[in-house]
Amino acid sequence: MFKKLSVKITLLVNCILFVVILAGSSFIVYQQNKSLEDQFAARGKFLSVLCAKAMSRVMEEAIDNGVFSVKDAFDVEYTPVRVPNFDPPKFHTKYDSYTDKALLPLYDEFLKDKDILYAVALDVNGYCPTHNTRYQQPITGDKEKDKVGNRTKRLFTDPVARKAATNESEETLLQVYARDTGEAVWDFSTPIYVKGKRWGNTRLGILTDTLDKAKRSLLINLAGALLVMGLLALLTVYLVVSIMLKPLTEFTGIASRMADGMVDEKIVPKSNDELGELADVLERMRISLKTAMDRLTKK
Repeated sequence: MFKKLSVKITLLVNCILFVVILAGSSFIVYQQNKSLEDQFAARGKFLSVLCAKAMSRVMEEAIDNGVFSVKDAFDVEYTPVRVPNFDPPKFHTKYDSYTDKALLPLYDEFLKDKDILYAVALDVNGYCPTHNTRYQQPITGDKEKDKVGNRTKRLFTDPVARKAATNESEETLLQVYARDTGEAVWDFSTPIYVKGKRWGNTRLGILTDTLDKAKRSLLINLAGALLVMGLLALLTVYLVVSIMLKPLTEFTGIASRMADGMVDEKIVPKSNDELGELADVLERMRISLKTAMDRLTKK
């Protein structure tokens, strides 16, 4: 089978096509993945800015309504909360009892989006006065369970948290955050301003599962398309090559018969290409052989 010229040409052409298609598909995957990441990032940044503006409004309304003073809003004299058998430690501030009432419903609204893991505000030192309901569960005394279920009123001091807390740029900061609870998220932080002074930053975490699934789906779909295209190309090229080389097979048969002394079959060119030229050459050869054989017969 692999001795046939049509098979050799088919394999060579399809190898070249496969390399070209693979290169093109790789470029498409790269571009589409980048587009998915850009859309994912744009969505996270928008929600982070929305959370920051809401937090700013809540704090400023509380100040305007006399709930607490501007000085109290920026309180960093963290009062330790006595919670037996709990680590890391928790703290109270002069405003956190109010944010527990005013911000909790706001945070929980963000959690209606299944991709959002958390949406909170941290002050300039990484202090989280209020968390969403998911991470403000009653303390059980089980360290591992409480580490996941109750993450409010604590200072977040990991590198990602520190960088988020000290983000003074007006731009939303995007970081990849490996939480101590095991999840990998894209963490967005946007500065929060209260009465013109930077109070801290939002922390909005979006699970990358949806993005990863979209990337995998794209890769699987393209791989499937590539496989189908490869099979179709293999079959199509083989059929086209076989049709194109059919006259060559016929000429091979004619030449074989001529070698056996059968020179009466006229060879008629059917095209103006190289195969047509070959037919013309074989016809002249047939005539020469026939003439020579006729002379030998007459003698």
